[in-house]
Amino acid sequence: MTVPDPHAVSDAGRWFRRSLAVMAGIALALAIWQLQQLLLILFASALVGLMLSDFAGLLQRWLRLPFAAALAAAVIIPLLALLVVFGLFGQVMVEQFLLLADRFPAALAQVRGWAEATPIGRQILAQISTAAPKMEQVVDFAQSALANVGSAITGLAVVLVAALYLAAQPRLYVDGLVAMLPPARQARALETVAAVRTALTFWLKGQAIGMAFVAVGTSFGLWLVGLPSPLAIGLVAGLCEFVPYLGVILVSVPTVILGFGQGVETGLFTIVALVVVQQLQGNVVMPIAQSRFGDLPPVLTIFSLIAAGSLLGPLGVILAVPLTVVGMALLKLRLARQGRRSPLTGG
Repeated sequence: MTVPDPHAVSDAGRWFRRSLAVMAGIALALAIWQLQQLLLILFASALVGLMLSDFAGLLQRWLRLPFAAALAAAVIIPLLALLVVFGLFGQVMVEQFLLLADRFPAALAQVRGWAEATPIGRQILAQISTAAPKMEQVVDFAQSALANVGSAITGLAVVLVAALYLAAQPRLYVDGLVAMLPPARQARALETVAAVRTALTFWLKGQAIGMAFVAVGTSFGLWLVGLPSPLAIGLVAGLCEFVPYLGVILVSVPTVILGFGQGVETGLFTIVALVVVQQLQGNVVMPIAQSRFGDLPPVLTIFSLIAAGSLLGPLGVILAVPLTVVGMALLKLRLARQGRRSPLTGG
């Protein structure tokens, strides 16, 4: 009778376990990829929950309220602020948006006529007309966008409700996740959660400063230029600043067209106003905020937006920068545990 080699049996068992681990890893990666939108909504809920929790903590320190009352105030105060703003200025803002919608086609036609009067302008228009989508494509895009409106509203409602629950009992969910880990890893997991929370809190504070400056600065600059709807454009510019670079483009293009529609001089002053606001925001306001709240390399921000847009769609673009902040926090924590400094941030 042949006795099996114990080393061969051990090797076979080890390779079998490794094969199972590889297959489990592949299955987990496929499951994550299939659930990417759900995971993005979960991350968005955690991000909004962090905003509410930090605001509630601030109110708790200032007003010495119990946390439950502070959280209720953190939800009620922004809602009341929105009601007051739209109650006092809502009619004006609606009129400005309607005025913007009425004047934009005429401004676009005027810019087109101005461009057709120059050889370079005619070449640019020819290139644009060649690359312009066909009417069928526009209709299909509009139908698809309208079909996704219901999903977007549902997703927003889910994010807000989940964020409220997460802000109310953050320790419940964090401790529940950490409890599923082996005891030896629980301390590190709590340290990781704390590092990610701190990084996101600092980024949110800096981002709020930048968004507020862009909203106020754009409104004031366009009001000085004499452009119609400066408050509406400034509000949109401030909100779009949540997505760096891309938000600037989305606001600048129609604003510049509207400015040139009022005249060449107005268009040039519009460009100057937008550039001045962005330069002040990028070179003065944000460096001051980032010196206190932390920095994110610009190149990393740009490529994270491109990658998120290609892989995760519109929701990924919106959450690309905070996801990058999380990645940077994890990288810095790992390097700190190894006694090394981050080559990107120097931290």
